[in-house]
Amino acid sequence: MLKRKADLRALLFVLFSIGVQAAGFVLLPESWAAKILLCVAACQTSFVCAVISHNTLHCPMFKNRGLNRVVQFLLTLGQGDPVSSFVPGHNLGHHTHLQGPKDTMRTSKMRFRWNLLNQLLFMFVIGGDLLKHTYRYVWSMRTRKRSWFRQFLAESVLLYGVYVALLAVYGVEPFLLYGFIPHLFSSWGIIGINFVQHDGCDHEHPVNHSRNFTGRLVNWWTFNNGYHGIHHMHPGLHWSLLPEAHARELSPTIHPALEQGSLLAYCWKAYIWPGRRMTYDGKPLVLPPPIQDESWVPTMAEMVDVSLGAEG
Repeated sequence: MLKRKADLRALLFVLFSIGVQAAGFVLLPESWAAKILLCVAACQTSFVCAVISHNTLHCPMFKNRGLNRVVQFLLTLGQGDPVSSFVPGHNLGHHTHLQGPKDTMRTSKMRFRWNLLNQLLFMFVIGGDLLKHTYRYVWSMRTRKRSWFRQFLAESVLLYGVYVALLAVYGVEPFLLYGFIPHLFSSWGIIGINFVQHDGCDHEHPVNHSRNFTGRLVNWWTFNNGYHGIHHMHPGLHWSLLPEAHARELSPTIHPALEQGSLLAYCWKAYIWPGRRMTYDGKPLVLPPPIQDESWVPTMAEMVDVSLGAEG
């Protein structure tokens, strides 16, 4: 039933992540050391669920549409956001209009002098624009593709229904520690990684448009999300095939600075020391004048070659 056996690990991780988050509510530890440990674990696993959601929306796990819907429900609980909400901002805006006025997540919106703030606050600066674009698209889909609209609504009702139930049964503190904070971290991470992967790159260049991280550990943990350039070139390519495709198509021609071996080493250099905002080829980044987001809803023709997830 799975399209690729590699997705068994992804599916098991989703269940594990939900289990980690549920453990906080079941165990209800009294010591703050245990509370913080469970909260941190839930944050990390929730973020990985968001990565799996990203992969799944581009390339659904199962051949059966009904099973893919179920996966999206599980991922919604794991990451704390309706999975279908990825589609307008990421699959359609970011992938088809990279760094342009239709990309609400373009990195040029960040203009703090201290580069660390650009990374830390990325989600909070672009979040309002992203939400407006998302719900404009969602509203348009109620008449254009009702099956997708119903899936989005079902994911939303499930998530917020569970939130209300957790608040009612367990109270505010457990809800914040094992629900809201991990899910906020998940959104912060999956949106913020956009800044790491694209800031200072040349979005008009055929290969130098994305920063890649080729370390084994980070790619094992994030299901090959480090191979971002080849993902942009082939959005529907299954995550397990990205390293091979990167080595074959991208590695021979990409600028060496866009093939980073260590995510942590890059972050230290980019945000701590020397912490300067640079282009990929080592020049100080000169930001273009600020531009307004273009208010748009993609036509059905623009969505033909873009995966919309289980209902795509």
